[in-house]
Amino acid sequence: MKKSYKIEELCCANCAAKMEHAIQKLPGVTAASINFMTQKLNLEAEDADFEGVLKEAEKVMRRIEPDCRLVK
Repeated sequence: MKKSYKIEELCCANCAAKMEHAIQKLPGVTAASINFMTQKLNLEAEDADFEGVLKEAEKVMRRIEPDCRLVK
């Protein structure tokens, strides 16, 4: 499954790159990319694991930038 999410409160490209790198390492993630200019996360994971992977991705994002959040 592949979905895109709007990111709010993402304030720098460096943080976006750190988030992208960390999310790509999560178990179950097939592909992940964050575009700082459009403020979007593109996430691809197995259908059965998608919700769990999404929750872990959100945790990673908040660890790097606490004010950051996904708009679903």
